[in-house]
Amino acid sequence: MGRKADLLFVTALAITSAAPAHGADRQIISIAPGRLGEATIALARQTRTSIGMSDQSLAGIRTPAVTGTLSVEAALKRLLKGSGATARRIDGATWRIVRTRPALPASAPAPIPAAPAQDQPEAQIVVTASKRETPLFRYAGMVEALDSRAFSSGEAAGGTATLLARVASLSSTHAGAGRNKLFIRAIADSGVAGPTQATTGQYLGDMRLNYAAPDPDLKLYDVGRVEVLEGPQGTLYGAGSLGGIIRIMPNAPNLGEMGGQVSAGLSATQHGDPGGDLSATLNLPIVAEKLALRVVGYGVQEGGYIDDVNRGKEDVNRTRTWGGRAALRFAPDDDWTIDINGVYQRIEGDDAQYATRSVGRLERASAVAQPYRSDYLLGNIRLEKQWDSLRFVSSTGFVRHDLSESYDATQPGGPPALFRQRNEVDIFSTENRLVRDLDNGLGWILGGSYLQSTSKIYRSLTGFGAALIQPEVLPGVPVFGRGQPAAATGVRNSVKEATLFGEASFEPVRGLIATFGGRLTNSRLSGEALDPVAALSSADLARAEAQADRSETIFLPSASLLTDAIPNVTLYARFQQGFRPGGLAVDDQRVRRFQNDRISTLEAGFRMGIPGRDRIALSGNIAYTDWRDIQADVTDRIGLPTTANIGDGRLYTLEGRIVARATRTLTLDSSIIYNDSRLTRPAAFIRALSYDNKSLSVPNVANLGGRVAFDYRTSIDDLTNVHLSGSARYVGKSRLGVGPILGQTQGDYVDTSLSASVTRGPVQYSLSLTNLFDSDGNRFSLGTPFDLNTDYYTPLRPRTLRIGVDFAF
Repeated sequence: MGRKADLLFVTALAITSAAPAHGADRQIISIAPGRLGEATIALARQTRTSIGMSDQSLAGIRTPAVTGTLSVEAALKRLLKGSGATARRIDGATWRIVRTRPALPASAPAPIPAAPAQDQPEAQIVVTASKRETPLFRYAGMVEALDSRAFSSGEAAGGTATLLARVASLSSTHAGAGRNKLFIRAIADSGVAGPTQATTGQYLGDMRLNYAAPDPDLKLYDVGRVEVLEGPQGTLYGAGSLGGIIRIMPNAPNLGEMGGQVSAGLSATQHGDPGGDLSATLNLPIVAEKLALRVVGYGVQEGGYIDDVNRGKEDVNRTRTWGGRAALRFAPDDDWTIDINGVYQRIEGDDAQYATRSVGRLERASAVAQPYRSDYLLGNIRLEKQWDSLRFVSSTGFVRHDLSESYDATQPGGPPALFRQRNEVDIFSTENRLVRDLDNGLGWILGGSYLQSTSKIYRSLTGFGAALIQPEVLPGVPVFGRGQPAAATGVRNSVKEATLFGEASFEPVRGLIATFGGRLTNSRLSGEALDPVAALSSADLARAEAQADRSETIFLPSASLLTDAIPNVTLYARFQQGFRPGGLAVDDQRVRRFQNDRISTLEAGFRMGIPGRDRIALSGNIAYTDWRDIQADVTDRIGLPTTANIGDGRLYTLEGRIVARATRTLTLDSSIIYNDSRLTRPAAFIRALSYDNKSLSVPNVANLGGRVAFDYRTSIDDLTNVHLSGSARYVGKSRLGVGPILGQTQGDYVDTSLSASVTRGPVQYSLSLTNLFDSDGNRFSLGTPFDLNTDYYTPLRPRTLRIGVDFAF
């Protein structure tokens, strides 16, 4: 009956839904005299459009200055006047520049045929997450840029899982949607969730999404672009960007044209329940050229596939997500833009995502259900003022993130027991910066920011036995039985950060760019125990809280050298630092302080060609990272998540990527990452866990990862386009934690996907298949932290088929 009800629910979802709108309108445009390649980069950035070229030799054509409040079409006409080229409009946000007369003599080799117009890549990739909108070929570092073409409605429903499938250097703990920890490169602390700050910074536009909490896993509907910058990124993004940052840029309201899109999908998971997704996007100009509203709403259900044989229940790990975004844009004149944004999302997981190999594939035997819930709320206002090449940007906002989790705490031979943990995180942040964008990535940025974050972790233990006297599970915590909860010791951590930062790039000699920057941060930290158990000493509590109340000032320098003196080749070297402030954690029902940690990375790399633009694009990077006083979320002797400094470590990372346009319609993409990590100076309690004098690796760092993919796009006629894509990603071996108790291995699996779509006019039909070979790979080896000896594993979602339809208007 349950599956029939789910099927009816999913069928109802498929009747309606929605996605991004497209359109053009008059905007403030300011382009200096130069060449067409640079001019189209600037125009695409200022108008948030995609501008491609059928022939890259057009990039060298001289162009005049273009300024004023113009439509994209009018600006392109001015740029191309007398150039022998013209612009063709593909859709509301895509243009293609083609020649109107032959560029080569008859004896010259024929140029490579252009890709279909609607799929032509941008003339250049601009790294907007650099906050100075740097062209990719002049950015010193590893970056992955995914534009709106990368996300179908089905992939948008996957949220962070879609990014994991596309970026080889990005990894996750896979504890469940809304409760995962994300890692970039090999900068990972551990797999359990304690009070420590994330190693990866996440942003929606200029607004910070997370602090001392897991990935909120926002769905990617109506998103124009996602950039993943490898870290550390301490100069521009401050604390919590040790591994790097993920910046999601949603489509902004269009001031001149009404539009929208509806999308829906049905999915079937082998060995499990059906699922479905729907979305709706509407762009509504309120006052032409002045005021517009853009609204996105969505709902996603992921069918369960884990059976609990002890409780006699099937497919217990079903997850539901619903939420939306609203954005209001006001452009009072040619120089000012004001954006007000709001986000809400709720995730409900019926049960945990893990299984037990000794019980059976996709099965476990739990005494109680272990549901979880994530509520996420964000509000933000952004102001931008433009003076030619000078920009002022101010972003201020508030985040409330509540995550409730539960773990099976049943002891051998005892009655069922459930441990609950609720993490309430409040973030207020504001950043104000002045930016000077000069040609080819030169210029400077100067800014200041203030952040205040408070994290409160509440804990309780509930026994379900009939007797009033129960076996002790947590020292000092009574077990009342009969479903009555008893409070366990929790913790509150608060941090206030005031920051000044700056960065500047200059060209001392032609073809050599030097960049220097720094960030000065003063952090005021405080902490206290919440609901301390009676067994805790008042003196110990007072001492720990006194240690937590302190002020720290830290300076993070950065420097890089880059040369593009070799045509179509970029060489760079970079030094960058990052840090995380300390705080309080509960260890064995005692409150203890953990210190801040600091990371320094020296890297060198190269880049040849631009992915999607050139026939062959290559990039590579080698990095050495020194990590001091590593903060890691671990488990204490009882099994509770806690945070401690586990010592010093070092990491070597080697990365490479090649993107080849095999034909005008087919692109091949492959990447690889190798990590070698060691705890060079483990903390005393960690050294005690080292057995047989074996060296210890940094937790959750896979030794090897890689991805291969293809993308095929073609046109059948003027109205019909076909898109095929597929990928396979390998995730290497890693360990859950340090020592023999948390030394379980995980990873060493291949995840695969295949998708196809046909677009005819405003309608698109799609079909996708994930986990083609129905792999049972282990993504995460932790089940319940109260039992670290059972062979728990978190399997890949079994083979899943999705059918979808999108309609744009």
